[in-house]
Amino acid sequence: MDTYLLPAAMRELPPPWHDLTYRRSQALEALAPTEERREQARHVLRACLPDRRQSVHDWDEELRDFYDDRDDHTLDEADAWLTRIMPTTSQVTRERVVQVVGAWADMGIPTVPEPPTEQWVDRVAAEWAASVRQALAYDAFAFIERATTAELLNDGESEDAALLAAAFVRVGMAVEAAVRLLVSLGRPRGEQALMELVRDDQVRDFRPYVRSRLLGLRRSVYEDRAREVTRDEEPLLPEGLQSLPHSWQNDFDWGATAPDSHSLAQARSALEACLTVERAPDDAQMCSDAPADCSAIAEVVRALMPYPRLVTRERMDEAWRECQSLGFEFQDIDAACFATVWCKKIADRVTAAVFRWLADLPQGGRAAGDKEPAVLSATALWGAELAERCARRGSAVEEAIWFLHCMDDVPDSREALARLAFDPSLPATTRNAAQEWAP
Repeated sequence: MDTYLLPAAMRELPPPWHDLTYRRSQALEALAPTEERREQARHVLRACLPDRRQSVHDWDEELRDFYDDRDDHTLDEADAWLTRIMPTTSQVTRERVVQVVGAWADMGIPTVPEPPTEQWVDRVAAEWAASVRQALAYDAFAFIERATTAELLNDGESEDAALLAAAFVRVGMAVEAAVRLLVSLGRPRGEQALMELVRDDQVRDFRPYVRSRLLGLRRSVYEDRAREVTRDEEPLLPEGLQSLPHSWQNDFDWGATAPDSHSLAQARSALEACLTVERAPDDAQMCSDAPADCSAIAEVVRALMPYPRLVTRERMDEAWRECQSLGFEFQDIDAACFATVWCKKIADRVTAAVFRWLADLPQGGRAAGDKEPAVLSATALWGAELAERCARRGSAVEEAIWFLHCMDDVPDSREALARLAFDPSLPATTRNAAQEWAP
């Protein structure tokens, strides 16, 4: 008697859903997403949904290192045996997996034990069954997404599709396809489902991906807020920063700004203002997620406040609440501390941008042909003092030291580099960076 690896609902799927070969995808692409076929796709998803979290691996995963990038078709041929012996869902049985494993042994697949053990066969059988579920779910989600893009789904269908997509994400199966469907459902239904998922502990490893797609849906909300005038809002940055016209979207880059008396005075004012911004905890103290995921927090803050003049208490509070709704778990950081952290980060980015711009300007003898050579030459003097102060403060250290190196034909810059290079009170990273360029 055959030992079926799939539930009856999957074994009884109608064509082309029952087909496990490449022909299924081809047939689905040719089908119009009618109401009946959309219901059929949702039925496929209900049939494929496992009752517990799945870890899906390809049977040949451990062979990839062995075969590396050799130009042979061993893995393709071995993979083809699965659908050659089990071309439909009703034929996915343990006994047929044994036949496949026998074929692999004859091919000399190195990870197949000789003779194949019961435990090894069970493992292949479980992974193949999970792979079948996932492949069918991917196709079903893609079929429904096509209908969603064509605006064919009614409210009931959209609700059902969103529930199914969220359920698949929670069990870790066909996650990308499920999330793509939720994104295509848009606001509010898809957005609400993603909001619930990103705060769900079951999502675990997939949270950064879910959050990144959710941010895509939320971006227009942030941009609308950024276009609003800051009436009666409390500014959080000093005046010397509020007047800067450069956007965080471009990393506050000064680009081709002409080096005249006005822009140089503005640069000096910005650096002096940055030095007055309160310092705050490092990224590691900001959130409990992986450090790379903290870039999502930056995306929220940047979208709500793309210009320094928009950095206000009210908008920082909004960013704080938004990040909490996105599932971030902060460690001993309230809204006020959150604002302090991000004001410091913004000041550091502005500082870095100013020093990059200053380092690229002609100085000293190179400035002789400019309209305001005296102003440009004077920049090296006040720039050296501010660069040393910023480096000692831990703000844009790399850019500040690079500026000092670029200005090392000026005694003040050389002396500042020497002090930074050999001051034992500074962090080793700062001293090492300065020593690389110190005279």
